[in-house]
Amino acid sequence: MRIEQLTFTRFLAAVSIVFFHFAKGSFIFHNPYLDFLVKYSSVFVSYFFILSGFVMIVAYHTKSEINIIEYGRNRFARIYPLYFAGIVMMAIVPILKNEINFLDLFLNIFMIQSWIPQKALTLNVPGWSISVEAFFYILFPFLFNVVYKRISLKTISISIIVFWIISQIVYQFMVLRPIENFPFSPHDLLYFPLLHLNEFLIGNLAGIYFVHNFQNNKRNFDLAILGVLILLIIALKFPTRLEYNNGMLAVLFVPLIVLLSLNTGIITTLFKSKICVFLGEISFGIYLLQNPVWVWVSDYRLKKYFNLDEAEHYTMAFLIRFVVLLVLAAIFYKFFEVPVGNKIKKTSLVPFFSKERI
Repeated sequence: MRIEQLTFTRFLAAVSIVFFHFAKGSFIFHNPYLDFLVKYSSVFVSYFFILSGFVMIVAYHTKSEINIIEYGRNRFARIYPLYFAGIVMMAIVPILKNEINFLDLFLNIFMIQSWIPQKALTLNVPGWSISVEAFFYILFPFLFNVVYKRISLKTISISIIVFWIISQIVYQFMVLRPIENFPFSPHDLLYFPLLHLNEFLIGNLAGIYFVHNFQNNKRNFDLAILGVLILLIIALKFPTRLEYNNGMLAVLFVPLIVLLSLNTGIITTLFKSKICVFLGEISFGIYLLQNPVWVWVSDYRLKKYFNLDEAEHYTMAFLIRFVVLLVLAAIFYKFFEVPVGNKIKKTSLVPFFSKERI
């Protein structure tokens, strides 16, 4: 089961994160009315994690059990080819210059950098979230086969909500009052997988309620969606001392995801259009290729080919790189991400573990 209107939200979230990383110096956002849109848009990584938890339930809820080999192959095919391409694009120059840190390369190739203090942002910076996502993917078959299929919905609900609350308390306490000599700094904790697990689980819970209780209640929720978006804007415009980056905004993201999934109004019609769905499809590339683009389309090349000085023409430099990013993401999606992923899905990686033998 695929909910098309959610696909475009991935594009909006990915672009928001690109803006967070690179658009802060643009005159467009360098004002008190719009600066919050880029200053706090890193929270949309949290949206990705919650949405991932939701769509995993929606995708697998009709199965009695997840076949771990088939599941692992499909998940690997979905995320790893483009993830690896991003690593190559960021590592090739340091390798040629004999400046590569092989520990960083090892951690990134095996998607474990987010577990190690001061290593989460090595090589291709956005890859830290794929390291976290890989942890969720490894955990999900156990959750689905052992927990969600065998334990009552009430127990699951209470457990996940309590875990979410505890995660918020622990995270806020450790960030606002760092523990002396603790191996993880507050900055490291932003990327630590266990402190993001609550987001994936709360997405799972929303997905369970959606498929069992809500999915037949589809109607026009345009006004409700706009209401949630207004609350989200207010939360970002007038932030508190609390950190939003590890699931705090689930109170808004979960209703937004569910309402969009049930909506039949104008917003859904727009989000399900071919162009919006395609932009959503290339969002993974937009997210993972942003750093390679900004590195390869360097200040030197902007000066050489466009006669642009980034300090003087920041917005134009940003727009050129952003267009390159969109085009590159589309090319990678069409000619690399999809065909390589499909080939992996059709390949029997471990012939012994065929469906018949499991």
